[in-house]
Amino acid sequence: MKINLSTKVDQNYMKVKEGFNAELFKALNPPFPPVKLLRFDGSSPGDLVSLALNFIFFKQVWTSKITADHLDEKEYFFVDEGIKLPFFLKKWRHKHRIVADGSEQSIIIDEIMFSSPNPILDYLIYPVLYFQFSLRKPIYKKVFSKNTA
Repeated sequence: MKINLSTKVDQNYMKVKEGFNAELFKALNPPFPPVKLLRFDGSSPGDLVSLALNFIFFKQVWTSKITADHLDEKEYFFVDEGIKLPFFLKKWRHKHRIVADGSEQSIIIDEIMFSSPNPILDYLIYPVLYFQFSLRKPIYKKVFSKNTA
């Protein structure tokens, strides 16, 4: 399944690129499940990001590897792909795009492709993931506002 979300922010795409770090990652975590950042190497190919998800009665580790990145005069992106996923996911690919929108604005685009072990479960997970990633929009707007430039 696919999820695509876009958020317009008031900073140049290169400043936004610089802001994609462990602190932003922590700020973007959803309220549930609580997430503990175990490892954050960065967003270059070969880097790993690992999380511990706490579902109260059980915990799951989620580790993704950065498999690609690209930078040009209009866009920066990097791709993370799940290499160790919670039991309810079989595949995960998240392309983080930062596209220039003029000289002082950018559009952050989350392009997510996922699947679970069961196609019916995909449809149950979709609204949960969509909601959790939509919670990033106000955080992106706050972190990358003109006031924080």
